[in-house]
Amino acid sequence: MIAVLSGGVGAARLLLALEDVLDPSEVTAVVNVGDDLVLHGLTICPDLDTITYTLARLNNDELGWGLRGESWRVMDELDALGGQAWFRLGDRDLATHLYRSQRLAEGATKAEVAEELARHHGVAQRLLPVTNDLVSTVFHTTTGVLSFQDYFVRHHHSIPVTSIDIEGAAAARPAPGVLDVLREAERIVIAPSNPLISIDPILQIPGVRDILRQRRDAVIAVSPIINGAAIKGPADRLLLELGHDVSCVGVAQFYREVCGTFVMDVTDANLAEAISNFDMKVRITTTIMSNPEHARALAREVLA
Repeated sequence: MIAVLSGGVGAARLLLALEDVLDPSEVTAVVNVGDDLVLHGLTICPDLDTITYTLARLNNDELGWGLRGESWRVMDELDALGGQAWFRLGDRDLATHLYRSQRLAEGATKAEVAEELARHHGVAQRLLPVTNDLVSTVFHTTTGVLSFQDYFVRHHHSIPVTSIDIEGAAAARPAPGVLDVLREAERIVIAPSNPLISIDPILQIPGVRDILRQRRDAVIAVSPIINGAAIKGPADRLLLELGHDVSCVGVAQFYREVCGTFVMDVTDANLAEAISNFDMKVRITTTIMSNPEHARALAREVLA
């Protein structure tokens, strides 16, 4: 069994690629919930939904989130009424959030709802939120404190960040099965997600970091930074603003305590020696999953 610590788009693409080289039932994604939110009275889980839609081959590649072939009648009408329409939810996507909120109100856990939605969409991989408890990634910025979606969506991650807190993490309990998966997995993969806001909220849940420390030799991380830049999102800017080296070396240093093998892109091959100084094995391949062949090559590399 393979466990994959997962954020949003980058993790979803790697999980999809793994299906080409591995039985999907052998993969468990342990998913970040730090960017979950309640809006319009609905509980929204962006990373879980992005992964579910991607593995179901329903994701909207043009937008990078949501469902393909969406309509926007509800959001357009809400906007016309003067309501909060800055966080766009498509008409079909709304059904997901309505269902989740209904089930949570009935007493189901976030993990149980994730399993139900995955089963409905024919997803064979196991999707586990790292915790069922409320955990919130909060940004301290030059203009004040912002929630994840305020920073990321409303302000287009354009405001300088001075620090990040993962509120609720220290008191949260791992969702049932999470620690067992991490103890028993043949390999633990850290997906090419943002290390500061997608992976760190997972590592901060009690028990997770300790297991990865103990199993460091079984942990392999894929760099989301290539040639000093993020493929998508603010990972490069956040690394710079929070005092990390903006390169795959900075990512490797961030993971050095919990990770024994590091996968980097061929364009950064000259940095391999610096990463090996962290007592990490280094693998070099194409990490940009721009086409199915490159994605499969990366999937084979993390399983090699």
